[in-house]
Amino acid sequence: QVRLVESGGGSVQAGGSLRLSCAASGSTNYGYCTGWFRQAPGKEREGVAAIGADGTTTYHGSVKGRFTASRDNAKNMLYLRMSSLKPEDTAKYYCAVGKDKSCPQLAESEFRYWGPGTQVDVSS
Repeated sequence: QVRLVESGGGSVQAGGSLRLSCAASGSTNYGYCTGWFRQAPGKEREGVAAIGADGTTTYHGSVKGRFTASRDNAKNMLYLRMSSLKPEDTAKYYCAVGKDKSCPQLAESEFRYWGPGTQVDVSS
């Protein structure tokens, strides 16, 4: 069992930056992919970024060049650096641990463990 807890969300103006963190505890195993998802009101949850066990990153097209996902295995931490934020980035953000070494589809079905989420609000 893996427990995940996100932090770092908040309110920011368009063009600003935030860094989300995700602390992992329990049966952490770095042989699995990790990822970030978000869900805006009235919308389905969508994959934002994923890091494979080999360090390969995958991003949703809408955040490429603006978001950077990283992980620190020694500290059991995941990070999502978000810059040039837009109002459409407003959502609840979740970190997740996958079921396999890679999560190339950024699909919910590829992930097993989820955090409770942290809210990000971007105002124009």
